[in-house]
Amino acid sequence: MKTEQFPLEMQPYLVPTPSGKYIYECSGCKGEYGIEKLLYTCPECKSVLMIKDREWERLKAIPGSMWRKIFDYRSMSTLPALRGIYRYHELIGSMMPLDSIICLGEGHTPVVAANQRLVQWVGIPFHYKNDGQNPSASFKDRGMASAFSYLNYLIRNRGMSDVLAICASTGDTSAAAALYASYLVDGVKSAVLLPHGKVTPQQLGQPLGSGAKVIEIPGVFDDCMKIVEYLSENFSVALMNSKNAWRILGQESYSYEIAQAFDYEVGNLVVVVPIGNAGNITAVLQGFLKLFDLGIIASLPTIIGVQSEHANPVYLYYLEAQPQKRQFRPVTVRPSVAQAAMIGNPVSMPRVVKLVEQYRELAGEDAVQVLEVSEQEIMDAMLMANRNGHISCTQGGECLAGIRKAVQGKIISDDRIAVLDATAHALKFAVFQEKYFSDRFEPEFEVVPKKELQNAPVLVSPPESVPSPGQGKPLDPEEFKTFVEYTAKSVADLLGLKIR
Repeated sequence: MKTEQFPLEMQPYLVPTPSGKYIYECSGCKGEYGIEKLLYTCPECKSVLMIKDREWERLKAIPGSMWRKIFDYRSMSTLPALRGIYRYHELIGSMMPLDSIICLGEGHTPVVAANQRLVQWVGIPFHYKNDGQNPSASFKDRGMASAFSYLNYLIRNRGMSDVLAICASTGDTSAAAALYASYLVDGVKSAVLLPHGKVTPQQLGQPLGSGAKVIEIPGVFDDCMKIVEYLSENFSVALMNSKNAWRILGQESYSYEIAQAFDYEVGNLVVVVPIGNAGNITAVLQGFLKLFDLGIIASLPTIIGVQSEHANPVYLYYLEAQPQKRQFRPVTVRPSVAQAAMIGNPVSMPRVVKLVEQYRELAGEDAVQVLEVSEQEIMDAMLMANRNGHISCTQGGECLAGIRKAVQGKIISDDRIAVLDATAHALKFAVFQEKYFSDRFEPEFEVVPKKELQNAPVLVSPPESVPSPGQGKPLDPEEFKTFVEYTAKSVADLLGLKIR
């Protein structure tokens, strides 16, 4: 819809103009720093940074009901910069002009209700938000749209040039970073560090296809992360991991989309997210807190973070009930099918601690909870979801296993509605499905396939007496008729079909 076709009272709000005063704020010492250059940790205390709009209060001049209208009407706009996450421009980068925004079609992924069989299996109604339908097939595109838009802004307005965008990854981050870097051609190259042998073939192929320099190193993600942190501190590179506060800012759009999808009535929702490097749960918490502060939502949903038993540092931290006794300790991860969440020392942990405290002060102690699930539960849940019409990755299976455990353990009541984060497309993790179906899981995964969830192709092989087509060897009409009749009858027998 063209701007002049919108109601007159809405037209001034449809196309946002640059506003606000953005700074980096330290999550530790509260120091403030300008955004004129890339910064990832506090120069004073080395804590991770957050993005803060020092003129945030100006947005409260518009009532929450009007903000809801603005975002809803913008959803009908055909302006490319507003088709992605920057529909919520004022909340995630309002100092940037629209011509700096990079949009590859990210965001606004579907919220798909579970069918009745899955609802009965879990115990409450729920939806999957399929972030695997983003351009690079994962939720990481939300953060990359923000981080690369900011890079584009610096290139256009601050004279930055010869940028090398670099990240450590378990797969999804590298795919997203390489994709957005390849689109932003002028002055930007990309490189990714991956743990050797711990990324699926599908995920490895994505950054290679986008032209990134792919470097594999021994160890796990945490080891790769230490190397890129060292590079970002000592060399001129743009770090694209969630340590980059602009990444977190873009991922807040997930919360905004959920609110909009439920007509901004979210008090009865339970939003379930997997925890890896803790950037995603940070963004979800911060996003809902912003909406609540502006009166766009009247109450806060419950947030449940889920971790595997094989990579559970956040779960162990919150296992201690008394806040003053909590101590964060990194863990040594074990092999996990939730590969994107196989992180023992999440860089966003300081942000999580701060935001969970704020969230609980407003919505109660039970408003944020962290659960752990087994590798067996993750795989069984992923397959159960996908057997009922979804495209969930293993992290989505982690969420499904988590909400089922929460309902069975009466951690949440059965009158709630859940929204689960399927962070990536199922095809990215097809290797684990294949291992399950063929019973080839290595012992360290601790996954034993259940027969009712296994599946395999069935070969119909006609005997020598029945002619079969071959490459470059077409059958004559009579032979082909014989082949069709025999094969059709074999298929009918396999499917238990009755002759009509």
